[in-house]
Amino acid sequence: MRSKWYTAAPPAPGPGRIAAARRRLAHRFGEQLAQEMERAAAEGVRPGWDAATVCAFGLSLLVHAVTLLLMVSGMLLVVLGWDTGVQPVVGALLLGLAAVLRPRTVRLPKGAPVPYRADAPRLFELIDEVGAVVGTSGVHAVLVGTHGNAAVNVYGLRRRRVLDLGLGLWEILSPQERVALLGHELGHFAHGDLRYGRVTSGALHSLRVWYYVLAPTPAVRLLDRFVNAATLLPRWAAYGTLLLLDRLTLRASQRAEYLADTGAARAGSVEAALGLLDRLLVSRSVGTELRRESVAAQVRGGRGGREADARAEPGLWERLAAHIGAVPEREYERLRRAGALRGHSADDTHPPTHLRRRHAAAIPPRPPLVVCDAAREAAVAAELAAHRPELALHVIRGHAN
Repeated sequence: MRSKWYTAAPPAPGPGRIAAARRRLAHRFGEQLAQEMERAAAEGVRPGWDAATVCAFGLSLLVHAVTLLLMVSGMLLVVLGWDTGVQPVVGALLLGLAAVLRPRTVRLPKGAPVPYRADAPRLFELIDEVGAVVGTSGVHAVLVGTHGNAAVNVYGLRRRRVLDLGLGLWEILSPQERVALLGHELGHFAHGDLRYGRVTSGALHSLRVWYYVLAPTPAVRLLDRFVNAATLLPRWAAYGTLLLLDRLTLRASQRAEYLADTGAARAGSVEAALGLLDRLLVSRSVGTELRRESVAAQVRGGRGGREADARAEPGLWERLAAHIGAVPEREYERLRRAGALRGHSADDTHPPTHLRRRHAAAIPPRPPLVVCDAAREAAVAAELAAHRPELALHVIRGHAN
Protein backbone atom coordinates (compact mmCIF):
# COMPACT_ATOMS: atom_id res chain seq x y z
CA MET A 1 0.00 0.00 0.00
CA ARG A 2 1.51 3.22 -1.10
CA SER A 3 0.56 6.84 -0.90
CA LYS A 4 0.73 9.61 -3.46
CA TRP A 5 3.57 11.71 -2.04
CA TYR A 6 6.13 9.18 -3.26
CA THR A 7 5.47 9.89 -6.93
CA ALA A 8 8.42 11.94 -8.18
CA ALA A 9 7.88 11.38 -11.92
CA PRO A 10 5.44 12.88 -14.39
CA PRO A 11 2.11 11.06 -14.47
CA ALA A 12 2.16 7.78 -16.32
CA PRO A 13 0.77 8.14 -19.83
CA GLY A 14 -2.78 6.96 -20.19
CA PRO A 15 -3.15 5.96 -16.51
CA GLY A 16 -6.63 4.62 -17.19
CA ARG A 17 -5.39 2.27 -19.88
CA ILE A 18 -2.42 1.12 -17.82
CA ALA A 19 -4.59 0.56 -14.74
CA ALA A 20 -7.10 -1.43 -16.80
CA ALA A 21 -4.29 -3.54 -18.26
CA ARG A 22 -2.94 -4.21 -14.78
CA ARG A 23 -6.35 -5.35 -13.56
CA ARG A 24 -6.72 -7.70 -16.53
CA LEU A 25 -3.28 -9.17 -15.89
CA ALA A 26 -4.03 -9.55 -12.18
CA HIS A 27 -7.10 -11.60 -13.04
CA ARG A 28 -5.28 -13.55 -15.73
CA PHE A 29 -2.52 -14.94 -13.54
CA GLY A 30 -3.88 -14.06 -10.09
CA GLU A 31 -5.23 -17.53 -9.38
CA GLN A 32 -2.06 -19.18 -10.67
CA LEU A 33 0.20 -16.95 -8.58
CA ALA A 34 -1.95 -17.50 -5.48
CA GLN A 35 -1.64 -21.27 -5.90
CA GLU A 36 2.12 -20.99 -6.37
CA MET A 37 2.42 -18.96 -3.18
CA GLU A 38 0.29 -21.44 -1.26
CA ARG A 39 2.43 -24.37 -2.44
CA ALA A 40 5.62 -22.47 -1.57
CA ALA A 41 4.26 -21.68 1.90
CA ALA A 42 3.30 -25.35 2.47
CA GLU A 43 6.75 -26.53 1.36
CA GLY A 44 8.56 -23.80 3.28
CA VAL A 45 10.22 -22.50 0.12
CA ARG A 46 10.72 -18.82 -0.63
CA PRO A 47 10.04 -18.09 -4.31
CA GLY A 48 13.07 -16.78 -6.15
CA TRP A 49 13.45 -14.68 -9.26
CA ASP A 50 11.59 -15.93 -12.31
CA ALA A 51 12.29 -15.19 -15.98
CA ALA A 52 10.05 -12.09 -15.97
CA THR A 53 11.95 -10.62 -13.03
CA VAL A 54 15.32 -11.23 -14.69
CA CYS A 55 14.06 -9.65 -17.94
CA ALA A 56 12.66 -6.66 -16.04
CA PHE A 57 15.97 -6.08 -14.30
CA GLY A 58 17.86 -6.36 -17.59
CA LEU A 59 15.45 -3.99 -19.35
CA SER A 60 15.82 -1.50 -16.49
CA LEU A 61 19.60 -1.58 -16.85
CA LEU A 62 19.21 -0.96 -20.58
CA VAL A 63 17.05 2.11 -19.91
CA HIS A 64 19.66 3.46 -17.49
CA ALA A 65 22.37 2.75 -20.09
CA VAL A 66 20.54 5.07 -22.50
CA THR A 67 20.53 7.81 -19.85
CA LEU A 68 24.24 7.24 -19.22
CA LEU A 69 24.92 7.36 -22.98
CA LEU A 70 23.14 10.72 -23.20
CA MET A 71 25.24 12.09 -20.36
CA VAL A 72 28.54 10.87 -21.81
CA SER A 73 27.63 12.08 -25.32
CA GLY A 74 26.65 15.48 -23.96
CA MET A 75 29.92 15.84 -22.08
CA LEU A 76 31.96 14.86 -25.14
CA LEU A 77 30.09 17.30 -27.37
CA VAL A 78 30.64 20.12 -24.89
CA VAL A 79 34.33 19.37 -24.31
CA LEU A 80 35.48 18.26 -27.75
CA GLY A 81 33.24 20.43 -29.92
CA TRP A 82 33.74 23.73 -28.17
CA ASP A 83 35.21 25.40 -31.26
CA THR A 84 32.22 24.55 -33.46
CA GLY A 85 29.66 26.56 -31.53
CA VAL A 86 26.82 24.14 -32.34
CA GLN A 87 28.01 20.95 -30.69
CA PRO A 88 28.22 22.47 -27.18
CA VAL A 89 24.60 23.60 -27.49
CA VAL A 90 23.51 20.09 -28.48
CA GLY A 91 25.66 18.67 -25.72
CA ALA A 92 24.08 20.96 -23.14
CA LEU A 93 20.63 19.82 -24.28
CA LEU A 94 21.67 16.16 -23.92
CA LEU A 95 23.07 16.83 -20.46
CA GLY A 96 19.84 18.56 -19.46
CA LEU A 97 17.78 15.63 -20.70
CA ALA A 98 20.03 13.16 -18.88
CA ALA A 99 19.59 15.20 -15.69
CA VAL A 100 15.81 14.99 -16.04
CA LEU A 101 15.95 11.23 -16.73
CA ARG A 102 18.23 10.43 -13.80
CA PRO A 103 16.79 8.37 -10.91
CA ARG A 104 15.20 10.74 -8.41
CA THR A 105 15.75 10.98 -4.68
CA VAL A 106 12.57 11.11 -2.65
CA ARG A 107 12.23 13.90 -0.10
CA LEU A 108 9.96 14.09 2.89
CA PRO A 109 7.17 16.64 2.41
CA LYS A 110 7.78 19.96 4.13
CA GLY A 111 5.56 20.82 7.06
CA ALA A 112 4.19 17.30 7.49
CA PRO A 113 4.20 15.61 10.92
CA VAL A 114 7.32 13.41 10.93
CA PRO A 115 8.17 11.92 14.35
CA TYR A 116 11.64 10.42 14.66
CA ARG A 117 12.92 7.84 17.12
CA ALA A 118 13.52 10.38 19.87
CA ASP A 119 9.97 11.74 19.47
CA ALA A 120 8.14 8.38 19.68
CA PRO A 121 10.37 5.74 21.31
CA ARG A 122 7.55 3.28 22.06
CA LEU A 123 6.22 3.41 18.50
CA PHE A 124 9.70 2.83 17.10
CA GLU A 125 10.23 0.05 19.62
CA LEU A 126 7.12 -1.66 18.26
CA ILE A 127 8.29 -1.13 14.67
CA ASP A 128 11.74 -2.56 15.49
CA GLU A 129 10.22 -5.63 17.12
CA VAL A 130 7.94 -6.29 14.17
CA GLY A 131 10.85 -5.74 11.78
CA ALA A 132 12.96 -8.34 13.59
CA VAL A 133 10.12 -10.86 13.27
CA VAL A 134 9.75 -10.40 9.50
CA GLY A 135 13.52 -10.35 8.96
CA THR A 136 14.48 -6.71 8.54
CA SER A 137 15.33 -3.59 10.52
CA GLY A 138 13.04 -0.72 11.47
CA VAL A 139 12.66 2.74 9.96
CA HIS A 140 14.32 6.10 10.53
CA ALA A 141 11.16 8.21 10.40
CA VAL A 142 7.37 7.95 10.40
CA LEU A 143 5.34 10.26 8.19
CA VAL A 144 1.90 10.69 9.74
CA GLY A 145 -1.00 11.66 7.48
CA THR A 146 -4.78 11.63 7.37
CA HIS A 147 -5.30 9.11 4.56
CA GLY A 148 -6.63 5.58 4.95
CA ASN A 149 -3.46 3.88 3.77
CA ALA A 150 0.09 2.98 4.76
CA ALA A 151 3.36 2.59 2.86
CA VAL A 152 7.11 2.25 3.22
CA ASN A 153 9.81 3.84 1.11
CA VAL A 154 13.29 5.33 1.31
CA TYR A 155 14.22 9.00 1.20
CA GLY A 156 17.32 11.12 0.82
CA LEU A 157 20.71 10.35 -0.65
CA ARG A 158 21.43 7.93 2.20
CA ARG A 159 18.18 6.06 1.38
CA ARG A 160 16.84 6.15 4.90
CA ARG A 161 13.67 4.22 5.58
CA VAL A 162 10.33 5.88 6.24
CA LEU A 163 6.92 4.54 7.18
CA ASP A 164 4.00 6.55 5.81
CA LEU A 165 1.21 6.00 8.31
CA GLY A 166 -2.30 7.25 7.63
CA LEU A 167 -4.43 7.81 10.73
CA GLY A 168 -7.45 7.10 8.57
CA LEU A 169 -6.35 3.46 8.56
CA TRP A 170 -4.44 3.24 11.86
CA GLU A 171 -7.34 4.52 13.96
CA ILE A 172 -9.83 1.93 12.68
CA LEU A 173 -7.59 -1.07 13.40
CA SER A 174 -7.41 -3.18 16.55
CA PRO A 175 -4.02 -3.35 18.32
CA GLN A 176 -3.09 -6.68 16.73
CA GLU A 177 -4.29 -5.52 13.33
CA ARG A 178 -1.88 -2.59 13.68
CA VAL A 179 0.90 -5.08 14.33
CA ALA A 180 -0.18 -6.97 11.20
CA LEU A 181 -0.11 -3.71 9.24
CA LEU A 182 3.46 -3.02 10.37
CA GLY A 183 4.39 -6.60 9.51
CA HIS A 184 2.99 -6.20 6.02
CA GLU A 185 4.72 -2.90 5.32
CA LEU A 186 8.08 -3.91 6.77
CA GLY A 187 7.76 -7.17 4.85
CA HIS A 188 8.34 -5.14 1.68
CA PHE A 189 11.83 -4.34 2.99
CA ALA A 190 12.43 -7.94 4.05
CA HIS A 191 11.37 -9.60 0.79
CA GLY A 192 12.02 -6.81 -1.67
CA ASP A 193 9.66 -5.36 -4.24
CA LEU A 194 11.14 -5.15 -7.71
CA ARG A 195 8.82 -2.36 -8.84
CA TYR A 196 10.06 -0.06 -6.06
CA GLY A 197 13.74 -1.04 -6.14
CA ARG A 198 16.27 1.62 -7.04
CA VAL A 199 17.05 0.18 -10.49
CA THR A 200 13.51 -0.61 -11.66
CA SER A 201 11.75 2.41 -10.17
CA GLY A 202 14.36 4.67 -11.74
CA ALA A 203 13.80 3.03 -15.13
CA LEU A 204 10.03 3.47 -14.86
CA HIS A 205 10.60 7.14 -14.02
CA SER A 206 12.87 7.60 -17.05
CA LEU A 207 10.35 6.00 -19.40
CA ARG A 208 7.54 8.23 -18.10
CA VAL A 209 9.75 11.25 -18.68
CA TRP A 210 10.59 10.08 -22.21
CA TYR A 211 6.92 9.78 -23.07
CA TYR A 212 6.18 13.16 -21.46
CA VAL A 213 8.99 14.88 -23.38
CA LEU A 214 7.97 13.25 -26.66
CA ALA A 215 4.24 13.85 -26.21
CA PRO A 216 2.64 15.43 -29.31
CA THR A 217 1.86 19.13 -29.32
CA PRO A 218 -1.29 20.66 -30.82
CA ALA A 219 -0.75 20.73 -34.58
CA VAL A 220 -1.36 24.46 -35.10
CA ARG A 221 1.52 25.08 -37.49
CA LEU A 222 3.20 22.97 -40.12
CA LEU A 223 6.30 22.75 -37.92
CA ASP A 224 4.21 21.21 -35.12
CA ARG A 225 3.01 18.50 -37.48
CA PHE A 226 6.56 17.81 -38.60
CA VAL A 227 7.81 17.51 -35.01
CA ASN A 228 4.91 15.24 -34.05
CA ALA A 229 5.62 13.01 -37.04
CA ALA A 230 9.36 12.93 -36.27
CA THR A 231 8.79 11.92 -32.65
CA LEU A 232 6.08 9.35 -33.37
CA LEU A 233 8.33 6.28 -33.41
CA PRO A 234 10.46 7.30 -30.39
CA ARG A 235 7.29 8.18 -28.47
CA TRP A 236 5.65 4.84 -29.07
CA ALA A 237 8.94 3.04 -28.44
CA ALA A 238 9.09 4.68 -25.00
CA TYR A 239 5.43 3.91 -24.36
CA GLY A 240 5.80 0.29 -25.47
CA THR A 241 8.89 -0.17 -23.29
CA LEU A 242 7.03 1.36 -20.35
CA LEU A 243 4.12 -1.06 -20.82
CA LEU A 244 6.53 -3.99 -21.17
CA LEU A 245 8.47 -3.11 -18.02
CA ASP A 246 5.23 -2.50 -16.15
CA ARG A 247 3.98 -5.93 -17.16
CA LEU A 248 7.26 -7.68 -16.33
CA THR A 249 7.38 -6.16 -12.84
CA LEU A 250 3.70 -6.62 -12.01
CA ARG A 251 3.97 -10.33 -11.20
CA ALA A 252 7.01 -9.82 -8.97
CA SER A 253 5.27 -6.91 -7.24
CA GLN A 254 2.18 -8.99 -6.54
CA ARG A 255 4.34 -11.84 -5.24
CA ALA A 256 5.91 -9.35 -2.85
CA GLU A 257 2.42 -8.47 -1.57
CA TYR A 258 1.71 -12.12 -0.75
CA LEU A 259 5.03 -12.41 1.08
CA ALA A 260 4.23 -9.20 2.97
CA ASP A 261 0.88 -10.69 4.01
CA THR A 262 2.78 -13.71 5.35
CA GLY A 263 4.86 -11.32 7.45
CA ALA A 264 1.66 -9.71 8.72
CA ALA A 265 0.31 -13.09 9.82
CA ARG A 266 3.59 -14.03 11.54
CA ALA A 267 3.84 -10.79 13.47
CA GLY A 268 0.21 -10.10 14.38
CA SER A 269 -1.47 -13.52 13.87
CA VAL A 270 -3.48 -14.93 10.99
CA GLU A 271 -6.68 -13.57 12.53
CA ALA A 272 -5.23 -10.05 12.66
CA ALA A 273 -3.97 -10.30 9.05
CA LEU A 274 -7.45 -11.35 7.91
CA GLY A 275 -8.98 -8.50 9.91
CA LEU A 276 -6.60 -6.04 8.25
CA LEU A 277 -7.65 -7.26 4.80
CA ASP A 278 -11.30 -6.87 5.78
CA ARG A 279 -10.63 -3.26 6.78
CA LEU A 280 -9.28 -2.64 3.30
CA LEU A 281 -12.70 -3.58 1.94
CA VAL A 282 -14.22 -0.60 3.76
CA SER A 283 -11.27 1.75 3.23
CA ARG A 284 -13.28 3.89 0.81
CA SER A 285 -15.70 4.58 3.64
CA VAL A 286 -12.84 6.22 5.53
CA GLY A 287 -12.41 8.92 2.89
CA THR A 288 -16.18 9.36 2.65
CA GLU A 289 -16.54 9.74 6.42
CA LEU A 290 -13.67 12.23 6.66
CA ARG A 291 -15.21 14.35 3.91
CA ARG A 292 -18.54 14.19 5.73
CA GLU A 293 -16.83 15.42 8.91
CA SER A 294 -15.29 18.29 6.96
CA VAL A 295 -18.59 19.33 5.39
CA ALA A 296 -20.47 19.01 8.68
CA ALA A 297 -17.90 21.15 10.49
CA GLN A 298 -18.07 23.86 7.84
CA VAL A 299 -21.87 23.87 7.93
CA ARG A 300 -21.96 24.13 11.72
CA GLY A 301 -19.18 26.69 11.94
CA GLY A 302 -20.04 28.76 8.87
CA ARG A 303 -17.24 31.29 8.61
CA GLY A 304 -16.21 30.95 12.21
CA GLY A 305 -12.59 30.30 11.30
CA ARG A 306 -10.28 28.81 13.88
CA GLU A 307 -12.87 28.86 16.63
CA ALA A 308 -15.22 26.70 14.52
CA ASP A 309 -12.33 24.36 13.68
CA ALA A 310 -11.46 23.99 17.35
CA ARG A 311 -15.06 23.04 18.18
CA ALA A 312 -15.17 20.40 15.43
CA GLU A 313 -11.77 18.79 16.00
CA PRO A 314 -12.23 16.94 19.34
CA GLY A 315 -13.26 13.34 18.87
CA LEU A 316 -12.90 13.24 15.08
CA TRP A 317 -10.70 10.14 15.02
CA GLU A 318 -12.82 8.46 17.68
CA ARG A 319 -15.94 9.11 15.60
CA LEU A 320 -14.22 7.64 12.55
CA ALA A 321 -13.26 4.50 14.47
CA ALA A 322 -16.79 4.18 15.84
CA HIS A 323 -18.28 4.61 12.37
CA ILE A 324 -16.13 1.86 10.85
CA GLY A 325 -16.51 -0.30 13.96
CA ALA A 326 -20.28 -0.23 13.52
CA VAL A 327 -20.08 -1.97 10.12
CA PRO A 328 -21.85 -5.33 10.69
CA GLU A 329 -20.30 -8.67 9.82
CA ARG A 330 -22.92 -9.30 7.15
CA GLU A 331 -21.70 -6.21 5.30
CA TYR A 332 -18.14 -7.52 5.37
CA GLU A 333 -19.37 -10.83 4.01
CA ARG A 334 -21.22 -9.02 1.23
CA LEU A 335 -18.10 -7.03 0.39
CA ARG A 336 -15.99 -10.21 0.34
CA ARG A 337 -18.34 -11.84 -2.13
CA ALA A 338 -18.62 -8.73 -4.26
CA GLY A 339 -14.83 -8.36 -4.21
CA ALA A 340 -14.38 -11.95 -5.39
CA LEU A 341 -16.79 -11.31 -8.28
CA ARG A 342 -15.50 -7.88 -9.28
CA GLY A 343 -11.85 -8.36 -8.38
CA HIS A 344 -11.46 -5.81 -5.57
CA SER A 345 -7.86 -4.84 -4.81
CA ALA A 346 -6.14 -2.14 -2.78
CA ASP A 347 -4.96 -0.59 -6.07
CA ASP A 348 -4.13 -1.75 -9.58
CA THR A 349 -0.70 -3.11 -8.53
CA HIS A 350 -2.04 -5.32 -5.72
CA PRO A 351 -3.38 -8.85 -6.13
CA PRO A 352 -7.15 -9.28 -5.79
CA THR A 353 -8.06 -8.94 -2.11
CA HIS A 354 -10.03 -12.21 -2.02
CA LEU A 355 -6.92 -14.10 -3.20
CA ARG A 356 -4.77 -12.35 -0.60
CA ARG A 357 -7.35 -13.31 2.01
CA ARG A 358 -7.34 -16.93 0.86
CA HIS A 359 -3.54 -16.97 0.99
CA ALA A 360 -3.51 -15.57 4.53
CA ALA A 361 -6.21 -17.97 5.69
CA ALA A 362 -4.12 -20.92 4.45
CA ILE A 363 -1.22 -20.00 6.78
CA PRO A 364 -1.16 -22.35 9.81
CA PRO A 365 -2.49 -20.39 12.82
CA ARG A 366 0.11 -19.65 15.47
CA PRO A 367 0.27 -17.26 18.42
CA PRO A 368 1.39 -13.76 17.39
CA LEU A 369 5.12 -13.17 17.67
CA VAL A 370 4.50 -9.52 18.61
CA VAL A 371 1.80 -8.66 21.15
CA CYS A 372 0.43 -5.15 21.49
CA ASP A 373 -1.09 -5.20 24.96
CA ALA A 374 -3.09 -2.43 26.58
CA ALA A 375 -0.04 -0.73 28.09
CA ARG A 376 1.85 -0.66 24.82
CA GLU A 377 -1.23 0.50 22.92
CA ALA A 378 -1.72 3.39 25.35
CA ALA A 379 1.96 4.39 25.14
CA VAL A 380 1.94 4.46 21.33
CA ALA A 381 -1.36 6.37 21.30
CA ALA A 382 0.11 8.96 23.67
CA GLU A 383 3.06 9.51 21.31
CA LEU A 384 0.76 9.99 18.31
CA ALA A 385 -1.61 12.21 20.31
CA ALA A 386 0.50 15.29 19.58
CA HIS A 387 -0.25 14.94 15.85
CA ARG A 388 -3.90 13.94 15.98
CA PRO A 389 -5.37 17.44 16.53
CA GLU A 390 -3.25 18.97 13.77
CA LEU A 391 -4.30 16.29 11.30
CA ALA A 392 -7.93 16.55 12.39
CA LEU A 393 -7.79 20.25 11.52
CA HIS A 394 -6.42 19.33 8.10
CA VAL A 395 -9.45 17.08 7.59
CA ILE A 396 -11.91 19.74 8.77
CA ARG A 397 -10.38 22.39 6.51
CA GLY A 398 -10.55 20.06 3.55
CA HIS A 399 -6.80 19.50 3.23
CA ALA A 400 -6.75 15.77 3.94
CA ASN A 401 -3.95 13.88 2.18
